[in-house]
Amino acid sequence: MIDAGLAIVAALLLIATLIPFLHLRHWWVRGFDFPRLQLAVAGLVVGLLALWLSTGSWRIGTIAACLLVIAIQGRHILPWTPLWRKQVTDASDDGDWRDLTLLVANVLTPNRNAAGLLRQIQAERPDLVLTLESDAWWGEQLGDSLDSDWPYSVKVPLDNLYGMHLFSREPLEDVEVKWLIQSDIPSIHAWLRMACGAKIRIHAVHPRPPAPSESDESLWRDAELLLVGKGIHQHEQPTLLFGDLNDVAWSGTTRRFCHISGMLDPRRGRGMHSTFHADYPFLRWPLDHIFVSEHFTLRGMRRLEAFGSDHFPILATLCYRPGRADENDTPEADREEREQAAETIQKARREGDGEAC
Repeated sequence: MIDAGLAIVAALLLIATLIPFLHLRHWWVRGFDFPRLQLAVAGLVVGLLALWLSTGSWRIGTIAACLLVIAIQGRHILPWTPLWRKQVTDASDDGDWRDLTLLVANVLTPNRNAAGLLRQIQAERPDLVLTLESDAWWGEQLGDSLDSDWPYSVKVPLDNLYGMHLFSREPLEDVEVKWLIQSDIPSIHAWLRMACGAKIRIHAVHPRPPAPSESDESLWRDAELLLVGKGIHQHEQPTLLFGDLNDVAWSGTTRRFCHISGMLDPRRGRGMHSTFHADYPFLRWPLDHIFVSEHFTLRGMRRLEAFGSDHFPILATLCYRPGRADENDTPEADREEREQAAETIQKARREGDGEAC
């Protein structure tokens, strides 16, 4: 009985592991991209139990299935552990005059603990603050506290879970709020002028996720990320992209975005810094992201405290060092990835109602 039970669980884990290999955009398929760490841990536990409790052919089959689960999942998640090479080089200790600190927080619209977030913002004093899911109430709370010390802002209050507010201590220039793929999903695009005089291109995004209550497939999310990524690649300027991507760092879409755009993930080789779900320690993955071009090194990155949202805030201090670009491991897209990206963008343009359609 125990033998059969462990074998069934191992088979289910293997099926869950193989589902993401289906080249389908349906939400229930893409949903299996998320819990890779959890599936790997479950495979390890079941494999150890089979080693201890199972016998005969049941034992061999169960352990083999579990090893396959661990191997496949490990291949996806290991780059986001300290066991892997860092993609973004560590900043050197030679002053902070070209440092830029960025805080990203999905506030969860119904959450009303603005004080919990504002307390952390005041303590960390980041140069840039981006909030997602911030409606008019959140905009008022944030503005009352931040407008004086973060005088440059872009405010897009919405009650559809896609509002966003950007606050900056440094000047923002040529600001654009775009509705790229869908007419109710905004993104912010601007130039940031740093204290050292450098101009940085910034993109703040929060695409619609593939989920039963949002979208049956991942087309809208994938297309928005790839469209912005294509634009980043065409200009090759010092660039930051940040926000709640509603996708994990190791998914095919995020990997394709990085290859298309040439953007780097500071978490690679350091840790996952999982930001969602704040209420369930055993069901967490990295949904909130900060990507950088090769012009930056990393001084530090960490997850902040929960404040009532289902997301943790994430904080990163970057250092503008274009002279060290060759030290970073910059990704590149191959022909197949470029063709897949073009196909996804074209399909979204045909079916969407945004400015790029």
